[in-house]
Amino acid sequence: MRIFALVLSVVAAPVFAHELWIEPLDFEPDSRVVAHLVNGQEFEGTELIYMERSTARLEVHLFDQAQDIAMRLGDKPAVAVDPLGTGLHVLVYQSAPASLTYRDWQKFQDFSDHKDLAATLEAHQAAGYPEDQFKEVYTRFSKSLVSVGSPDGADSYLGMEAELVALDNPYTSDEMSVQLLYQGEPLADTQVEVFAKTDEVEISLIRTDATGVATLALEPGVTYMLDAASLRTPDAALAAETGAVYETLWANLTFHVPE
Repeated sequence: MRIFALVLSVVAAPVFAHELWIEPLDFEPDSRVVAHLVNGQEFEGTELIYMERSTARLEVHLFDQAQDIAMRLGDKPAVAVDPLGTGLHVLVYQSAPASLTYRDWQKFQDFSDHKDLAATLEAHQAAGYPEDQFKEVYTRFSKSLVSVGSPDGADSYLGMEAELVALDNPYTSDEMSVQLLYQGEPLADTQVEVFAKTDEVEISLIRTDATGVATLALEPGVTYMLDAASLRTPDAALAAETGAVYETLWANLTFHVPE
């Protein structure tokens, strides 16, 4: 299956840019780790309730420990778990696939142009897809780094199909390198959108190198969200199940830099 990089623009229109992220109530809690799942953009959005049917994975990791997070239907915040010990905890959320319908080609073309996709009307027509009422299926792969009692520890690849992996610990470093992986392999020359929140939200773009790595300088007291997405043709089974002709995979990572 072919994969295309989604280029995320700093002038994103609301209809085109909707991230799903894990937002801890406290990135450095003394004990219980509690977080919202938020769907929106630029660090503003709707806090979701926990829904089992839309959740494929919900976990917490610390060093070599891993634990499923058990929540009840309707819980809000949607993530709450006792820490596994002291150190850098990695919260993981993977959604079940969901779909949306484009009512006409122009809406998808606008989306494609905005994201700088390698998708054209000519290729769409050549594939025999309809120019209206066609579907896209999408899956979210979100992580968050939380320091409990100690900043010791590190992020690692946790087996998601699309994943941003922090190569540095933001609680101990003034620079962050991240690696973007697709099916466990580096995704090169792909843009990652960076949201930096203090009183306001600043947006910038970084790009992965040949090894899938991109780097940004960190500022004290700032909460960061990194987001990258890819577009591909869904496999035959998913296409048959959903009726989708396109599939997007969204990788997201949140963390905070202490003062």
